[in-house]
Amino acid sequence: MATLTVSLADRSYPIRIGAGTLSELGDACRKLELGDKAAVVTNPTVAAHYLAPVTRALKRAGFAVSVCEVPDGERFKTPRWVGRIHDHLVSERFDRGCFVVALGGGVVGDMAGFAAATFLRGIAYVQVPTTLVAQVDSSVGGKTGVNHPSGKNLIGAFHQPRLVHMDMEVLATLPKRELLAGIAEVVKYGVIADAGFFRYLERHVEPVLGLETKALTRVVRRCCEIKAEVVAQDERETGGRRAILNYGHTLGHALEAVTRYRRYKHGEAVAVGMTQAARIAVRLGRLKADAAEAQEALLTRFGLPTALPKRLDREALLEAMTLDKKALSGRIRLVLPDRIGAVSLVSLTPAEVAGLLKAL
Repeated sequence: MATLTVSLADRSYPIRIGAGTLSELGDACRKLELGDKAAVVTNPTVAAHYLAPVTRALKRAGFAVSVCEVPDGERFKTPRWVGRIHDHLVSERFDRGCFVVALGGGVVGDMAGFAAATFLRGIAYVQVPTTLVAQVDSSVGGKTGVNHPSGKNLIGAFHQPRLVHMDMEVLATLPKRELLAGIAEVVKYGVIADAGFFRYLERHVEPVLGLETKALTRVVRRCCEIKAEVVAQDERETGGRRAILNYGHTLGHALEAVTRYRRYKHGEAVAVGMTQAARIAVRLGRLKADAAEAQEALLTRFGLPTALPKRLDREALLEAMTLDKKALSGRIRLVLPDRIGAVSLVSLTPAEVAGLLKAL
């Protein structure tokens, strides 16, 4: 078991990364003095595999446990379904001495975290991510929220978990498409912050795809190290530093929205967004073409999409991009690569972005 720390003064918390460690969850929660009652929020797909061992671990540590299931899928990440979680907490008579356990991928983590952030103005929660994208990205950093029909994650709150508890073995039951979607976020970290890590990924495509524990653990740990460092520097994305974590997301989120969250997995949309962001950077003279080609080649080797749909409504895509959370004073702010290992936040007018989109 490796343990990292997200350093946020009195809101600091551990990230525990291991293999075969679900059975240790209850003891880890007990050490944090979270109270005696827990609500596990999950979906039917994850519950079929991991609800039983998680509830056993919590009960063995002395917690009273209830379960709240939400549907599986991005299109259910809505205020309505967060309200169902609130209903469960009320019916179970939760107070501020109770906590929520988010057992699942990014959708479950975002919804459970937002429910915890808004119930009684904030109760504790624990992340138990079961997808690669959740392990390397969404479970760490305290971003919680739900989607609005006009854009992704437009309704939410910053609410840090008390613990992130990861078990690499859960990835064995992950559908291949879900695994690949998570790898898009992995590649992102190499591009934004660590060229050496990017080169490691180029050399270890097969071990990662083969779910080799040593390679996966190294990948997840390095991604979490980078994210923990960025979050510690800019927790609420006010200084600009944390915005680099959104590389590929401005266009990716817009792509998800205009396709109604049905065509792409989040990571797939991010892979397309990263590819197009790199192409925009090349057109603006910020990035050498060979760097953009190297990124696209790696994403392709991992089986990820890189091209925009041919029949995509570019005007709808632009409109969705204007609603991105990073937009400021009527300008769209894109995270663009300067080289492999470094990116910048670039502010453009909608007209400028429209012209660039036409060329993609």
